[in-house]
Amino acid sequence: MTAHILVVIDDPAQRRQIKATVEALGHFVELADGGRAALDFLRHRGREVKAIILDLNASGMETGEFLAALSAMDADVPVIVETGQDSIDAAVEAMRAGAYDFVLKPASQERISSAIANALKSHRGEGTAARISRRSRAGNVSFNDIIAASSAMERVIDLARRAAQSTIPVVLEGEAGVGKEMVARAIHSASDRSSKPFVIVNCDAVGVEAIEEHLFGDTDGEADTSHNGGKYRAADGGTLFLNEIGALPIGVQARLLQVMEHGETDRGGSAKRRKNDVRLISATHKNLIEEVKLQRFREDLYYRLNVYPIMVPALRRRKDDVPYLARAFVERFSQEQRLPRSLTISPAALALLTSADWPGNVRELENVIFRAVILASGSELNEVDFPQIAAFVDHAPAPVSRSASYRSSNSSAPSRPLDSYIRETARSEALETGEPGMAANMIVSTDQSGNVRKLSDVEEELIRFALKFYRGQMSQVARKLGIGRSTLYRKLKDYGIDPENPQKKVA
Repeated sequence: MTAHILVVIDDPAQRRQIKATVEALGHFVELADGGRAALDFLRHRGREVKAIILDLNASGMETGEFLAALSAMDADVPVIVETGQDSIDAAVEAMRAGAYDFVLKPASQERISSAIANALKSHRGEGTAARISRRSRAGNVSFNDIIAASSAMERVIDLARRAAQSTIPVVLEGEAGVGKEMVARAIHSASDRSSKPFVIVNCDAVGVEAIEEHLFGDTDGEADTSHNGGKYRAADGGTLFLNEIGALPIGVQARLLQVMEHGETDRGGSAKRRKNDVRLISATHKNLIEEVKLQRFREDLYYRLNVYPIMVPALRRRKDDVPYLARAFVERFSQEQRLPRSLTISPAALALLTSADWPGNVRELENVIFRAVILASGSELNEVDFPQIAAFVDHAPAPVSRSASYRSSNSSAPSRPLDSYIRETARSEALETGEPGMAANMIVSTDQSGNVRKLSDVEEELIRFALKFYRGQMSQVARKLGIGRSTLYRKLKDYGIDPENPQKKVA
């Protein structure tokens, strides 16, 4: 559908670029160099505009002020805000103020197309495109069913599409709950094996004693049937998905390697052997190379499996996927609960969900949305429908600072290094107050000789603490420290801090 899109960007070069991108999608583009010019245009020709792309740096007025003025005009136009990688928090605030969606610069044509398409559907009252549909529950998943609004997930989908065109072994890496199984199903569905079985073996859910029989069938030389041939034979002609392969016992790893090398299975020493045509896709949340070093995973099997690794990023690393996932889950669960009309979700609620770090990743977000839909009392989900998320985001504890005055106020303090004394006292306080994390959150202000520590030393320690405390979420770390992300990255370089392992000291 062709629509009029208002582009509000103050930089001429960027404005031309976005105009060309939107026009390439078949839409008409109207231009404004700032918020006030955009509002003036909307007063005269607002009925023509179906969506707005707004750069957060657009001159003339604050984004919140622009959105408030838009609301005061009763202009029911979805706003897509555009921001840089270091300003995602500002985008979240814009969503809280009423923006429909946000894209991170530089945004691909596919990302802008997806944002506009969903905004237009919202404007027409059709709801959001729930690409996570009921088909995913039935197991028939295509790449179009996977939310890939972020550049990180677009990269995953691109790699997975390429993998689907061959029988090369694939290892999907990533934390629990990121959607590795869904990617595996999409690879199978896009391959020429799509009409054949997709068989799953959860290696960490089957007992150590039973996993070999579960995978390869019984070992007593009974007649060879599909029933007792194990999951490997059941996947003949199709795909075998080994979930959490890092949990596979060493002995079973050896047999799997043998089967992969010879392309056939036996029956526990029987002379009879059977050829099998099986495509292997594995998944793990573990670092397999570390497992190899610890001799918990066979090195030869690792190199046999790890031909084509794909890292599926954690949800906190691709926060621009959150609004799309949330809307898709709301629509899907509304349908599954047979509600007379699909629920909607407010911009403030989307901003809250985007602010969270989601340690349980997409699976946790899905469960939170499901609970909210089940308990919903209105037609729109708001912040109050996510109390557990609001409590976690708004009340995260801050680090505790102790200074030399602490010792002077305790005249009975024994003579020992101040750092040791303060930490011991803090531990005692933690036991008395029921806050065992207090000592771990403490940053000492003086050294062991009683002198005030260098500012750079305290700053480095605080940055390391913040990175660990907020699990490496750079935008949240920068916001809580009161600095910009570019400044944070510069300080990481100055202090030699690895954001993935902030406690590691660089020699």
